[in-house]
Amino acid sequence: MAACHSQGRAVASGCLRRSSTGLRCDSTPHDPLPVLLYDFELPMLPSRIRRCVILCLLSCCLGGSALGDNWPDFRGPNRDGRISTARLPLRWSEKENVTWKVELPGRGWSTPVAWNEQLWMTSAEEDGKSLLVLCVGLDGKLKHRVKVFEVEKPAPINRLNSHASPSPVIEDGRVYVHFGTSGTACLDTATGKILWTRRDVNLDHQEGAGSSPVLFGDLLIFHCDGRDRQYIAALNKKTGKTAWQVERSIDLTKTPSHARKAFSTPLVVGSDKAPVLISPAAQGCYAYDPRDGRELWHLKYKGFSAVPRPVASDGLVYVVTDFARPHLLAVRPNGRGDVTKTHVTWTATAQMPSTPSPAIADGLIYTVTDKGGVACCLDAKTGKLHWRQRLGGNFSASPIVAGERVYFFDREGNTTVMQRGRQAKVLGVNRLATGLMASPTVVGDNLYLRTRTGLYRIEATGR
Repeated sequence: MAACHSQGRAVASGCLRRSSTGLRCDSTPHDPLPVLLYDFELPMLPSRIRRCVILCLLSCCLGGSALGDNWPDFRGPNRDGRISTARLPLRWSEKENVTWKVELPGRGWSTPVAWNEQLWMTSAEEDGKSLLVLCVGLDGKLKHRVKVFEVEKPAPINRLNSHASPSPVIEDGRVYVHFGTSGTACLDTATGKILWTRRDVNLDHQEGAGSSPVLFGDLLIFHCDGRDRQYIAALNKKTGKTAWQVERSIDLTKTPSHARKAFSTPLVVGSDKAPVLISPAAQGCYAYDPRDGRELWHLKYKGFSAVPRPVASDGLVYVVTDFARPHLLAVRPNGRGDVTKTHVTWTATAQMPSTPSPAIADGLIYTVTDKGGVACCLDAKTGKLHWRQRLGGNFSASPIVAGERVYFFDREGNTTVMQRGRQAKVLGVNRLATGLMASPTVVGDNLYLRTRTGLYRIEATGR
């Protein structure tokens, strides 16, 4: 290890980082595109020993788990719905390839996050007065059921929403949950103990909360885009105290109040030296320096209630604009000031999603519409449509790319599996008794699906 520290050189996203003393491990993912790039210069060591050094470093950085064994937020380890190493099942039903199913108390659409053989998610009693945090082991046993907040008068929600829709975000030892204006909390993952809470994020969501928090360094960052107030906030993840808070800069004084809200989740791109937080909102998208909240740029569009989370690849960021008439924008994230007319590379307008986030892999973007289930495959560089396929059904969950397949999950309980690539090919359709509002979770080669009533572990017995 001493030789590695003195001679090694590595570029790593959220894991191996350069310091004055050499390489250090950091279990907190700082870059949402955590492709590990190793370029070790250890000429004095045999190749076998060099491999051992690399494996030791990986083990340290990943808390002893393989990369595919953690699912830190609702879009997975790459924050884009992609996991290249997974070999997920092609077929399942209520009687086939289901390892276990556990009924979940309450109602919630948050996606389970996974760390060290634990799955964490939020839920709420049907009336929204009791807000819960649940932990299920990979064995299907309920490990923790923690009531974190009591709400005397829950705010109204949209019929498709729940009182527990924002997904948690997790790291080694801690899980962070967010219920919008109802409260934010941090829990110890070993004991379920509540470490801190905040309940002063007061805004009118109108339709209920939907934006999930993200981690960056020592910060927990989330959107606060209500019809009365619009800002973004960062809390110190260790204490829950406000680190910074920034009001949205686009003038909305002449915009009707219902058209000021949004529900998207931010995304951090770029390097540790120049990180950029991409933040879709009502009437426009913003970019901030996540370290201090300083606005870097914004672009304007017509639209509100944006839900999908951005994705990024090869120097571009892909943003969905609004709920009613969603457009997909490809944006260069290196601008300053108003970049509306200068940094949008291409725009896709036909049959783009209102709720499901895009998935991206190997230069291709996969989307699916809420109504009718129209799936599309676009070229990430040019916006060219490679194929369009009507799956049928209605969708809220975001698709994932696993191995050579793309998985689409609808509200009726159907999962359509398609071949990844520039040609449309349906490989199979699977059905569960109740549908998905939450996006899927992948741990190893296992697929975890949270339906309206329970949580399934799906594992192929024969692929």
